[in-house]
Amino acid sequence: MSEAMKKLQEKVGVGADGHFGKNTAKAIAKHYELSNERAAHLMGQASHESGHWRHTRENLNYSADSMMRVWPNRFPDLASCEGYSRNPSALANKVYGGRMGNNTETDGSTYIGRGFLQLTGKNNYRAFSSDMGLPDIMTDPDLVSTDYAFDTALWFFEKNKLFNIADDGVNDETILKITRRVNGGTHGIVDRTGETNKIYEWLNA
Repeated sequence: MSEAMKKLQEKVGVGADGHFGKNTAKAIAKHYELSNERAAHLMGQASHESGHWRHTRENLNYSADSMMRVWPNRFPDLASCEGYSRNPSALANKVYGGRMGNNTETDGSTYIGRGFLQLTGKNNYRAFSSDMGLPDIMTDPDLVSTDYAFDTALWFFEKNKLFNIADDGVNDETILKITRRVNGGTHGIVDRTGETNKIYEWLNA
């Protein structure tokens, strides 16, 4: 489990063993004053996005085959993958450069996905930094993968009014709506649904 989970557990007042379970879920909901519905949706999505709380930093060490599968328009053949395969920084600048407030030279690799909900792009980092009064985020974005891994997820839900959707309850329709806002599609919907329902059961136990 990640160091970020241990930091979160310390913050919410439970044993910092790095493992997410019922006690940690309840402590998170209580600390952040979230209803069971809001907490379940937030933690269910965060769990999926972070590989069940294991990863808080995007891994872009892709093979050429993986690149062609994930970004078929950018990498239609092996020749187009040259220089980017197994080169995370170059790949990040290629796929994120010129988007989300990033420049085309270095920002893509600087503002990669971090945190339990994979905050991505300079615009999002800047907005979180400003809203939370944390200027250090812009000079040390790795703080998002450690100290603020959960706070960025909470901020994203609040900023995008996802808690308003969560108030409709924990059901397949609501999980689908939130997934589309988080993911831009329905990738991982089975796991997201399972995690959300499991956490909701824990919170109501």
